[in-house]
Amino acid sequence: MAEPKRITLLIVDDHPVVRDGLRGMFTAAVPGPAEPGFHVLGEASGGVEAVELTLRLDPDVVLMDLRMPGGNGVDAIAELTRRGARSQVLVLTTYDTDTDTLPAIEAGATGYLLKDAPREELFAAVRAAAEGRTVLSPAVASRLVSRVRTPAAPVDESLSAREREVLELVAKGTSNRAIAAELFISEATVKTHLTHIYGKLGVKDRAAAVAVAYDRGILGRN
Repeated sequence: MAEPKRITLLIVDDHPVVRDGLRGMFTAAVPGPAEPGFHVLGEASGGVEAVELTLRLDPDVVLMDLRMPGGNGVDAIAELTRRGARSQVLVLTTYDTDTDTLPAIEAGATGYLLKDAPREELFAAVRAAAEGRTVLSPAVASRLVSRVRTPAAPVDESLSAREREVLELVAKGTSNRAIAAELFISEATVKTHLTHIYGKLGVKDRAAAVAVAYDRGILGRN
């Protein structure tokens, strides 16, 4: 009799206790007669390591946290999308703000769940993600629907959510190093975002970018 197919997983989280808990939970899961089981192929503590392991191990699903010192989840998802990775990425995090959910989905995440999701909901989400189906926690789905139904603010749509986030911190006088620390990205990534912002706004420095952003309503009126 052929062995039932199992869904292979990579767990990405900077907290070892969380990784241990998830590994134990998926390893001990008892699938129903028509359901695939799970097999954890590996673990990563940051986005950079997650990209390397995903490309090497080729799991069906990557359970990805977002805010990690070793490279944030959004950048890792974007890199996996850029490289055409087969794995589906299911975000599993404690954060459900627009600045977390939207960039992750824009980057290519298949689904987005919060860490307080019940065990069976998480199992079902992983099975759905493995089939390429979109999975959203009720809280995140409600937030996205509300956003779609709310009239758009007068912002420059050419800027990505992450670029607007960087610009807001620049407007507060935050240094590149402090921005990198707050957003869990590298200073090089901050500089790349600034270069894109300058190009899109048609300016050459931080002060001009902030001035144009206020003028266009991107940061709100003075």
